[in-house]
Amino acid sequence: MTHSCPVVIVGGGPAGTAAAAQLGKLGITSKIIEEASKIGGVIYRGPLRNAHSLPHLDDNLKRAMAALQTRYHANRRHIELLENTRVLGPEGTHSLLLNKNETLSNIEYQELILATGCHERSIPFAGWQLPGVMLMGGVQLQIKSGLVQPGRKMALVGTGPLLPLVACQLHKSGIDVVGVYEASQFSKLAKEAVALLNKPKLTLSGLSMMGYLKKHNIPFHYGWGIVSAQGENALKSITVAPYNEHWQADTHNAQTLEVDALGVGYGFVARSQLAMLMGLDHQYSTVSGSIPTLDQWQHSSVNNVYVAGDSSGLLGADAAICEGQIAAIRIAQSRGVLTGKEAAQHAGKVMRKLDRLKRFRFGFDRFSAIQVGLMELAKPETVVCRCEKTTRAQVDIALAQGVKDITSLKMRTRLGMGDCQGKTCASYAIDRLHQSGCTDNIGAIKPRFPLDPIPFTFLEEQ
Repeated sequence: MTHSCPVVIVGGGPAGTAAAAQLGKLGITSKIIEEASKIGGVIYRGPLRNAHSLPHLDDNLKRAMAALQTRYHANRRHIELLENTRVLGPEGTHSLLLNKNETLSNIEYQELILATGCHERSIPFAGWQLPGVMLMGGVQLQIKSGLVQPGRKMALVGTGPLLPLVACQLHKSGIDVVGVYEASQFSKLAKEAVALLNKPKLTLSGLSMMGYLKKHNIPFHYGWGIVSAQGENALKSITVAPYNEHWQADTHNAQTLEVDALGVGYGFVARSQLAMLMGLDHQYSTVSGSIPTLDQWQHSSVNNVYVAGDSSGLLGADAAICEGQIAAIRIAQSRGVLTGKEAAQHAGKVMRKLDRLKRFRFGFDRFSAIQVGLMELAKPETVVCRCEKTTRAQVDIALAQGVKDITSLKMRTRLGMGDCQGKTCASYAIDRLHQSGCTDNIGAIKPRFPLDPIPFTFLEEQ
């Protein structure tokens, strides 16, 4: 391969698009592999259909979406977009196996940027499998992708800045939001005031959202959270209760709310399956799950492979943009397009901005840190691994028998062996191991090739 080969970028969200645009500014071509039909990722993709009005999307979000599109189109001649394309995993050296429109192909790379984003952290509780119980990202995807209402009467439970944002979006889209329940105490948020001043505009935006909720009489409860959900074939009601500092529910003061939909948001974890399959060194973060070990240039332990955005640790869209730009600048230096001094000059301002964003985000991370009380919500009969129908009772028995690592827990219970390869249950499994006192060498649920199932009949046609 030569330096004229395009840089391959997996993921067309904020990080991947910013990396491609930065490379384009420096005259370097790139190919973005995006599994959706348009760029932007879940955050900035916007509607998948034409709409005359989007009253549920706030002005800041619209500006950010427009900025991403502007960045992309300004450098479009240097970017090739492969939309509706999924990466099934590495194949051979410096090559990925792709599935586009049910056709398998390979793409070779000289440098690779992984910007695969994140997926939601699932918290099992009684009734969490009922239709109408949705994770917060799923709720956002519905209303952002063309004003699809997830329900008529909703409540939101969880922690972090998504709660007030989604509550405002739901109300503006015509949904009756009966209550928002933030697991952490307000006093804990107040302690992070200095950290939040690193991004004063974002902090003011959050205050504006809280003002909107108050103006429209939407209750926002600090120190409250989910206990259970009720219904037969669909969600009918939920039970919420005050949480103590460890997020243990005070069921004596529980309340029941009639709703037909529930948004649950207890955080996200890095989408690291492809990076793990490629052999990148990883470490475990209580906030982000398994994340690759990177240097200040987003360079991984594998030569010519970079990781940017939420797949390298959850810092938000603005930080993802910075990380994509940093990786692109380093690639430009490695190709001789920039000298070391020029690369440092280009990256210096971006790195300083990233440091401010990290300080801001770490404040929220401390406020929203997952507490052990959430592990007590699942009943013995509650399914904690949806693919294999593994229950909490089976996990309890395995731990009582002395299981101390993920591999052993997987062998005893089949947890993590299903088609989703542990995306739903891995965080719960690790949290339970930590709760039982196992913190060293517990391992991870290792992904398998291919990352998405391929029907045998499909293979025969190739």
